[in-house]
Amino acid sequence: MKTKQVETISPTTCLICETNNSTEAVLCSECCAPMAILQDAIIQEREPQIVSVIGESNVGKTVYLGVLLDMLSQRAGDFEAVPKGAYSIDLQQAVISHLAHRMFPPKTPMEANQWYWAYYQVRRRARRSAWVDLVTPDMAGESLAAEVATPMTFRVIHNLLNKSSGMLLLVDAAMSANGSTQPDFFALKMLSYLDSMYAAKREQKIHTPIAIVLCKADHCPECFDDPEEFTQANLNRLWNLCESRFSNVRIFASSVVGSLGYATSENEEYVTPIPLHTALRGVLEPFEWIIDQL
Repeated sequence: MKTKQVETISPTTCLICETNNSTEAVLCSECCAPMAILQDAIIQEREPQIVSVIGESNVGKTVYLGVLLDMLSQRAGDFEAVPKGAYSIDLQQAVISHLAHRMFPPKTPMEANQWYWAYYQVRRRARRSAWVDLVTPDMAGESLAAEVATPMTFRVIHNLLNKSSGMLLLVDAAMSANGSTQPDFFALKMLSYLDSMYAAKREQKIHTPIAIVLCKADHCPECFDDPEEFTQANLNRLWNLCESRFSNVRIFASSVVGSLGYATSENEEYVTPIPLHTALRGVLEPFEWIIDQL
């Protein structure tokens, strides 16, 4: 991945796609990333490190990312996190507010100009470690699928992943445990896309740290007992590609919702899942591992 000194960037150059914008621009005209991210980065005089949360539609990316940011802001795991700009708080506020009212947040729109972005400075308080600048967007699963199927359909996704210092790949463990091959195939496509994008030689493995997060693990508690064994048994295609092409992968099990209810009405044909309460488990650990790798 290419790096550069932030001091040499023009205040109107997008940090994500490097497009020149007008001085009045709020969002980048090319990729819709908030221009405030660049302004905050210039003040810090160092290039932020992008951590991307990726996964297919309905895997729980928005909920996971919102809860993770809220845990960091509450100093979970002795982390200290400082949001750089009010826009960085919008995602966690939306997720926590919805869960508090026993609702899931709405699906992330495919349009990049409607995505939530978060820019946080994070460090471990006990170790008095150096601050790490993290930029994390909430990308739509449908947009990721479209980009994987036809590269450069969403240039913002291509640029984000190309600049990412680490990634969290969310996989639906509940579907996999029930025999569905969809999570395995999507994760396989996602990592194949990354492999092609980095264009490493066949004898060289990709060293970018990737945390594979088995989401909704409360439906299959065996995930927590041995995430690697579960992945090898239920996501064997993903497991094999990781062994062949990626040298820095760690697998985690995670769940956010403690129990679900289901509701419907006389005028509706579909059933709505209701999160009755949260029971956080394995949310912070993948991020903690990524931070240790940066």
